[in-house]
Amino acid sequence: MPIASRRRIGVLLVLFAAAGLPAASGAADADGYLFDDSHFHLTNYVQQGTPIADYLAIMGDKVARSTLFGIPLQQTWSYENSGDFAPTYYLQTDAPLYYYSFTDAFIAMAYRSLPPAQQARLDPMITGFNPADMYGVDHIRRVLETFPGVFTGIGEFSIHKEFVSSKVAGNTATLSDPALDRILDFAAEAGLVVILHSDIDMPFAKQDQEPVYLTQMKALLKRHPKATIIWAHTGLGRVVHPPNSQAVGGGTETNPNHRAILTAMLEDPALSHVDFDISWDEVAKYAVSSPEIEKAVAELFNRYPDRFLFGTDNVAPKDQETQLRVFHLWDRIFDQLTPEASYAIRRGNYERLFDAARMKVRAWEREHVR
Repeated sequence: MPIASRRRIGVLLVLFAAAGLPAASGAADADGYLFDDSHFHLTNYVQQGTPIADYLAIMGDKVARSTLFGIPLQQTWSYENSGDFAPTYYLQTDAPLYYYSFTDAFIAMAYRSLPPAQQARLDPMITGFNPADMYGVDHIRRVLETFPGVFTGIGEFSIHKEFVSSKVAGNTATLSDPALDRILDFAAEAGLVVILHSDIDMPFAKQDQEPVYLTQMKALLKRHPKATIIWAHTGLGRVVHPPNSQAVGGGTETNPNHRAILTAMLEDPALSHVDFDISWDEVAKYAVSSPEIEKAVAELFNRYPDRFLFGTDNVAPKDQETQLRVFHLWDRIFDQLTPEASYAIRRGNYERLFDAARMKVRAWEREHVR
C-alpha cells in the first residue's frame, strides 16, 4: 500500500476514535461500549424480572444506555385453563391478558432507587395504559405528575400484535381509534418518545396483496407529525414476516418488498418524524437469512443511517451473555456498514432522540407539575 494511502487511513482512524466511532463497523467504540438498547423489558408477562441493580451490572461496560420498561399486560393464571401450571408467557395458555398499570410505578421506584450516575444511563418509559381507552392519555399525564424527573417516553405499547391482540380483555386497540390519537397528541405536547408496536400485516397473510395494516399505519403516523415515533421491529413479528407482495413492488430476491416499503417511508417527507427499531431476535432472523439479504439490509442502513435504532427486546435477562446475544446476531451486517452508519444505529440515534426527549419532558414537567 502506498505511504500516502496508509497516512490517509491513519488520519481516518484517529478521527473515528476521537468521535467515538469504531474503526471496524462491528467493533466496540473507543469507550468500550457496544450499543445503546432502544428496546428493553425489565419485567415479563407476570411482572417478574431482573432486579434493577443486577441490570446495571449486566449492562456493565458493554451497554452504554438503555430504555427501561416493563410489560403493560399481565397474563392471567386461569386454573380452569392450565391447572397447577403457572404460565409466564402469553403463548403458554389461552387465558386472557389484561392491562397492568402498576408497572409504571414499579419502574419509577426501581429507577429512583439508583444513584444519579446510574440513573443517567437509563430512560424509563410509560407503558401501563390502555390505547383503546379514551382515558388512556390521562394515565400517562398522571404518571408524569406523580413521578416527575423519571420518564422519557411511552412504550413499548401494542396495537396489532400477533397472538396478543386477540387475548387482551376489553375493546380491541386499532390504528384508527381516537383514543390512540389523543395519546400521540399528548406525547407530542410533552415531548415523549413513542415506541409503538403494530404489526404491518396479519399472521400468515397471503403474499399477493398489500400488508393489511400498512395504509392505516402510515395514515396514523402522518396525523401526528410533531410526535417522535419509533416503529418497533419495523412492523415485523414471529410469523408476520417481511411482505413479498406484488401489490407493493416487484423483484425476484427473497422478501424484497419490505425494504421497498421502508424505503418509500424513509423518503416520504411527511414521515420524517418516524424512526424504526430493529429489536428482537425474531426480526434479526429475517435480516440474516442469507448473504444476499444481509447485503441488501446493510445497503439500506448505509443509505439511511439516521433512521434506525438497535435494541435487544430482551425480557428480564439473567446475565450479560444473554443480553448481548441479540446484538451479535447482527454482526455480519454491522461489519458491512460504514463506521458512521454503524455508530448511528448502535448509539448515535438513541442518544440524539432520547436526550432531546429528556429535555422536552423535563421542561413540560416544570411548567405543568406542582
